[in-house]
Formats: sequence, structure tokens, C-alpha cells
Amino acid sequence: MELRQLRYFVTVVEEANFTRAAARLHLAQPGLSAQIRQLERELGQQLLDRSTRTVSLTPVGAAVLPHARAALEAAERIGHTVDEFTGLLRGHVRVGMISGAANDEVDFARVLADYHRDHPQIAISLTEDTSENMYAALRHGELDIALLGITRDLPDPAVALETVFDSVIVAAVAADATGFGDRITLAELCEHQLICLPRGTGIRGVLENSCAAAGLTPEVAFEGAAPPLLLRLARYGLGVAVVPPLREADAVALGVRMLDIDPPMRGRLALAWNRDRPLSPAAKVLLGQVRIAMGGWKGEETIFVER
Repeated sequence: MELRQLRYFVTVVEEANFTRAAARLHLAQPGLSAQIRQLERELGQQLLDRSTRTVSLTPVGAAVLPHARAALEAAERIGHTVDEFTGLLRGHVRVGMISGAANDEVDFARVLADYHRDHPQIAISLTEDTSENMYAALRHGELDIALLGITRDLPDPAVALETVFDSVIVAAVAADATGFGDRITLAELCEHQLICLPRGTGIRGVLENSCAAAGLTPEVAFEGAAPPLLLRLARYGLGVAVVPPLREADAVALGVRMLDIDPPMRGRLALAWNRDRPLSPAAKVLLGQVRIAMGGWKGEETIFVER
């Protein structure tokens, strides 16, 4: 049997359809069908049930599938190993980050630009999503590296994390709002309508976990995709925003005032990857470059924006 036949078999299974599989493989459907039949003749068993409109696995095919995938992964690792020794990086790196991670403080875009300049043959796909979705994508092998926000909860041990920022979370109210001091307790915070990031984000998770531990239920009246929108809503008196810290001059310019929350809550921005899935050489090199840049990013004064 040939590796390409195994790849064809796995693709047909994933698409559950010969036509879609052929299109994905850029092959003519008759040629793809012929290759699968040849594989079945060599094995002496039928792997696919073609009796219905949707192609499905036979019991033998179901038993063969994990071994076919393992063989293809092993072949890919062999190629990666050779590339590492010859210095010929190629392939595709899948990167995820929370919205706003590529700003002046965390110049993630510059890191990617430098990496692309050094390795133009490597394709890079970039995804912006919630931390929760990217965390799941890392576990499932759909992303190689991600920059995401995390809560205090211990995450899946399969996902390695390196903290980029560990920043206190604050409340923001309109600059002319009355009845507020410089601090607000968590219980007092829950007495107001809150403006917060959506579920699935690190800051929202920290807020909900802290409230649950204190026996409190926050009332989130407005949700926004990024802190700048939350601050604008707070400016117009629509509630109390729960956001990363803002420099005093920026707060004045935006028409809001920052309040410390007691007890303090902290949001963490972390670089993440799946330690149970070997990174390709291309992803390893990018991870190394991000780590080097990350050394200059760490600090509590930096604002990070999360979606």
C-alpha cells in the first residue's frame, strides 16, 4: 500500500463523500475511487460501505482508520525531522489570538512579519476568537499556538501556558458618576448593572468565578467584544464596566474613572500550545520568536484587549 492511498482513504472518511473528497484532494472522482478499490484489494477487505448516498466505514475500515492516521502522522514527523536537520522550514502554522493582542504594546503583528520575512515559504493562518474557543481549538489540534486570556482555574494539563501579562482587573464608571469612591467591593459591584466581555473570555471567567466563590450573582446588562466599547458604554452611564486597567490620562480622555475592586481580581494573558501534540519545526521556530518578543512585553502596566 502507499501513503497516498491511506491519505485518500482518510479524506473520504472525513468527507463521507467521494465527490467532496476528490475536490479536496484535487483529483478526479474516478481516479480516487480506483485508488481506494486498489487499497481494498491489497488488504483483501472492504473498508468503505458505498451502499447509501453517504459513504461510511465498514467494521474493518473503522479498525484500520486510526492506524492509517497514525501512519500519515508518522510520515509527516519524518519530514519535519529532516527539515530540522537541513534547516528547510516549510509548512503551515495556525495561530490564534484574542482581539486587540496585536497593538502597540504587544506587537504580535511585528513578530509574525519578522517570521514571514525569515521563512517566506511557511503559510500562516491567523484567527481571532474568544479565549474559550481557542483553548478548545488547541486541545483538538486545530491551532498550533494561541495568545489567550485565562482564569484562575487550572487548565487542561495538555495545554502548556506561559503568562505574558498578569494584570489587575478594575471597574470603570462615567467620570461624572456620583456615589462612587476610589474603590468598590465585589458585593457593591454586583449591586450595579455591569458592562462586560462575553462568556468565554478570560476576564468574564475571572469575574464569574470570583462572584460564585463569594455567593454573588453579577447582573451583566451589556456585553461588548472589546474593552474600548465597554468603556464608551460606561462613559454614557449605562453601567459599571469590568475591564483591564487604563492609564489615568487615557481614562480622562475617554470620560471614565477607574475604581479598584476589593478583593482584587486579576486577568492573565498567556501564550499557549498543546504539549501533547508535537509542534512542527515551523511552529517551534515561531514559538521561540514569540517567547523572545514576549520577554519585552511582560509587565502589569500594559493594557490588553480581549474578545
